Amino acid sequence: MATTTTPRRAARPVRKDTGPPPHSPSTTRRRRRAVALLYVLPALLPYTLFAVLPALHTAYLSLFDWDGVTLPSFIGLDNYRRVATDPQLRAAAWHAGALIVFFSVLPIAIGLVSAALVARRSGRRGTSLIRTLLFLPQVVPLVAVAVIWRWVYAENGTLNQALRAIGLGRLTDSWLGSFTWALPAVGLVGTWVVAGLCMVLFLSGTQRIDQEIYEAARMDGAGPVREFWSITVPLLRPEMAVALSITVIAALSSFDLIYITTGGGPGNSTVVPGILIYRLAFGGGAVGLASALAVVLTLVISVAVVLINHLARERS
Repeated sequence: MATTTTPRRAARPVRKDTGPPPHSPSTTRRRRRAVALLYVLPALLPYTLFAVLPALHTAYLSLFDWDGVTLPSFIGLDNYRRVATDPQLRAAAWHAGALIVFFSVLPIAIGLVSAALVARRSGRRGTSLIRTLLFLPQVVPLVAVAVIWRWVYAENGTLNQALRAIGLGRLTDSWLGSFTWALPAVGLVGTWVVAGLCMVLFLSGTQRIDQEIYEAARMDGAGPVREFWSITVPLLRPEMAVALSITVIAALSSFDLIYITTGGGPGNSTVVPGILIYRLAFGGGAVGLASALAVVLTLVISVAVVLINHLARERS
């Protein structure tokens, strides 16, 4: 009996997975990321070398007891315990918190009012001059500002001479040498410097506010004060968040202004964390403790900025 055989089908060649086609969306995204990284690298490399790596090295040094010369000894988190318990360190933190009033609260209030006034004078003669004069302290180097205000606050300086000229000589004082007035005096210099920056930020924000909103408010009988509180301030919340972030960073990390004007004195009445870090690292032989204080200060500033931005987004 004849048997029939069925012809075998030829085996299909196994298709190797060669990945996505050359023009697939994933390939395009990877190519774009690579190109974007190439554009970022020229700025990312210096930032990593001069900012990220030194910050990591500072965090590493904060775990040691080191005077900057001899071999360091590992002490773990003892430096951070000293930061939390040392009265001098706590006093420096309180002084930095007080400077927030002068570097943030007052400049933002002055900036809001001056921006509203300048915006209402838009197009009138002298508006550009007023804007320039208000912003001028921001472009002057802070060291030069500190030297100028040392002359103003001196015993025979401009301020005391002006007080004597108007018959208020009994109010004269050695402002930067007073335990009571040294910190407010330096803080007011910060207010004078930062208020112009806040004014420019808010003035740019007023440009995006639709003028029809103001016209509708005026038709309802609203005056300038009502317009300011009901329209200008609520609609400038994004700019206020930016200004608050910048000024809080300036207050908590202040160093050069205080170093030139008072050096942290008289006594320790104007010592802030930046001054204390400098003293501990370069004068006290406590590099580890200074590094721990620098790490804590960086974390406090970062948390403050994150909270400010979070609250600003929620209210928006």
